Amino acid sequence: MEFREGIPGPAGGSFGRPSPGSPEPGRDGLAGLGHHAAFAALGETSFANYVAATQPHLLPGRMFDAPRTEARSATPESLGVPHGTTIVALQFAEGVVIAGDRRATAGNVIAQRDIEKIFITDSHSAVGIAGSAGIAIEMIRLYSVELEHYEKIEGVAMSLDGKANRLAGMIRGNLGAAMQGFVVVPLFAGYDTEEPDPAKAGRIVTYDPTGGRYDEWLGYHAVGSGSVFAKSALKKIHRTSADLQTTLRSAVEALYDAADDDTATGGPDLVRKIYPVVVSITGPEGAVRRSEEEIAGIVDRIVADRAENPGG
Repeated sequence: MEFREGIPGPAGGSFGRPSPGSPEPGRDGLAGLGHHAAFAALGETSFANYVAATQPHLLPGRMFDAPRTEARSATPESLGVPHGTTIVALQFAEGVVIAGDRRATAGNVIAQRDIEKIFITDSHSAVGIAGSAGIAIEMIRLYSVELEHYEKIEGVAMSLDGKANRLAGMIRGNLGAAMQGFVVVPLFAGYDTEEPDPAKAGRIVTYDPTGGRYDEWLGYHAVGSGSVFAKSALKKIHRTSADLQTTLRSAVEALYDAADDDTATGGPDLVRKIYPVVVSITGPEGAVRRSEEEIAGIVDRIVADRAENPGG
């Protein structure tokens, strides 16, 4: 990581050079230091904690902590905040797959038809978002920087449990906003590179709005408004011993069933060529976003099968 002189720091200072009259290093005095000195004074590898100590107003959801009447009376409905909906994750014989539909809603209105809800956060992990889309996307972007920052500082990637725990801390930091209705509930999928058995290396971790994290051992999970329908489908069709292609189809089919019964979940849009975003994570390949051509082929086969048997 390179620090350069002359770039404004947290309180008018610069990288590696405290502002004139700045206080001694320490957590209470970080705001007066330049970025380099403030980071050194903090004494840890967490980029998110560095932001919290020097520029806390930049953290996702922090705007709702303000004591203003307008902020405290705001609700997702009154602001027309887009919400992401259904995300599914499935363990399989070689790793894990995570997929999401493309619809965002604001009340009874479709806010966006092609929103991205699945994000590759490092070489062997990905996160799907459900809830208040703006805060969720900002949180996952910060989370991706956190993982990259840790790897650059420590020289090694964060462990899978470390990744899951760090995301839990960020969700907990959004609790104030969540209590006002701006809830973010991600779904984490990762591959444990320290696990020798590929069938056990794929991991799914779920969260609640307070930051509680829960490992999912049934081999599949879903979050969002259509999750109950997606999980009902996966209960019938998914097997953890399946290969990649079968698992990709199961993920897309679960989203299709969710869209069939949940208005907030978007089904494949064959006219606009909008298909679910699907990411597979395996040991040899890492996290890979499956191509639109591949997902379109799976969708075409599912639609053809449903034309003969609409109930699935």
